[in-house]
Amino acid sequence: MSTLVEAMAPEVRTGHRLLYAAVSMVAGTLLIAALAQVSITLPFTPVPITGQTLGVLLVGASLGPLLGGASVLLYLAMGAIGLPVFARGASGVDVLRLSSATGGYLWGFVLAAVVVGWLSRKGWDRSIRSSLGAMLLGEIVIFAVGIPWLMAALDVPVQKALEFGLYPFVIGDTLKLLLAAALLPAAWRVAGPSAGLGAPARPA
Repeated sequence: MSTLVEAMAPEVRTGHRLLYAAVSMVAGTLLIAALAQVSITLPFTPVPITGQTLGVLLVGASLGPLLGGASVLLYLAMGAIGLPVFARGASGVDVLRLSSATGGYLWGFVLAAVVVGWLSRKGWDRSIRSSLGAMLLGEIVIFAVGIPWLMAALDVPVQKALEFGLYPFVIGDTLKLLLAAALLPAAWRVAGPSAGLGAPARPA
């Protein structure tokens, strides 16, 4: 089953399709970088509230597991070489190391994009109900990587890591999850039957 970006691809030669895929991947990277700058710093945790998660979920769902994961990896690479694409304009390879409190969330983004992209290829992005399931699983993946990484980086117990890296983000990430879950089925409706809207969605 095609992803949204694949379904909307123009009918062109193979070389042009590859260019379309590359442009879509870069566009996904820029979307994540832009949403990362929507950032709120909390005084009691080193992890900021950002729009990155929304971008990752949308990119993974729209591009699929391979292109979506590659798009997030490109985002991390851009930050690692010094471009100010991370939250609060941060950059540098140090942000991605085990000693970084936020590094786990960034690496978790890659895995989340792959998981959400794989589910979208199965049709989970074509209805609100199944899209909610896909986005929730993506969020779980991010925290499953980010919280243990935060524990190691700060050398804190589980409870303190949850206070730093989970509890402050439940409401905001729930809202982002709901928004992402609503946008994908809406995008399929805009794309219309020619983009494969009529294909059945797998329930969550």
